[in-house]
Amino acid sequence: MDDIRPSIPREPVRLLDQVRRHMRDAGYAWKTEKTYIHWMRRFILFHGKQHPSRMSSEHINGFLSSLANERNCSPATQRVALNSLIYLFTKFLGANLDQLYFNRASPKRHLPTVLTHTEVMHILEHTAANHRLMLELLYGTGLRQNEMLSLRIKDLDFELSTITVRSGKGDKDRVTLLPEKLKPYLQEQIRKAEKQHRRDLEDGFGEVYLPYALARKYPNAAKETAWQFLFPSSSIGPDPRTGVLRRHHLHESSLRKALTNARRASGICKPVKCHTFRHSFATRLLQQGYDLRTIQKLLGHSDVRTTEIYTHVLGRGAMGVRSPLDIP
Repeated sequence: MDDIRPSIPREPVRLLDQVRRHMRDAGYAWKTEKTYIHWMRRFILFHGKQHPSRMSSEHINGFLSSLANERNCSPATQRVALNSLIYLFTKFLGANLDQLYFNRASPKRHLPTVLTHTEVMHILEHTAANHRLMLELLYGTGLRQNEMLSLRIKDLDFELSTITVRSGKGDKDRVTLLPEKLKPYLQEQIRKAEKQHRRDLEDGFGEVYLPYALARKYPNAAKETAWQFLFPSSSIGPDPRTGVLRRHHLHESSLRKALTNARRASGICKPVKCHTFRHSFATRLLQQGYDLRTIQKLLGHSDVRTTEIYTHVLGRGAMGVRSPLDIP
């Protein structure tokens, strides 16, 4: 249940719990909260566990410079660390920071690993049926791994052939396509999830985690079939916030292990992760002639420049240009 916020006291004593409460009251996404807390903790440990109220811009400069000089981090990582510390000092502590002067991390442009359509099919052929559908969804829709695992039964619309992604990256909702080829398999998966849900209800369980304040707004929704996860976990476990026994969605480690085994069995030597299928989805659409704006919308990118990176990994070489030797 890594995507469920742990409980904290209403009036916490520990500093980072106080920051958590401040972020939750401000409506920040859970992933943002986890990331910011991570960097705040590293910052405090870096400076010998000093309280941030006794630190200044110089301490921030020293920490961020160490990330670039000693940790060799990427500009994106350094920027996230900076944003977390800006939040800590200006929004939480209300401090006025001096101009920051730190060593900037060197930009490193890495092209994403992409599988060809044939390679994707080889991996799928070596994937067990209970995990194959999940990988097919990643490749067929461009969903992120967590977006796919978090799908509820109600998020699939078979008539409109759409999948609604709730609280994706940046806590944004979006709609993507539902592949026609997967419809019968997804309908069968829904029947399995419904059957499991009925057994849970008979055993005195059947309640699912609901985000935000939906559990208070719709007190009966947690036991409704529509709100159940499309890919439920094989076991029931306690909610880390309340201790209530619930069946959450399948843990991401299960899919990662299945993918690793399938890649090895297929003989593919590329470094393949679940996110690789998202990259392959975008590249495949570009190969089929779809425009960048359409792909950007399906992927949920806020900036088209993020989507443009896929133009660099097409099979025609750099920038999609064909070599003179290949032109008849």
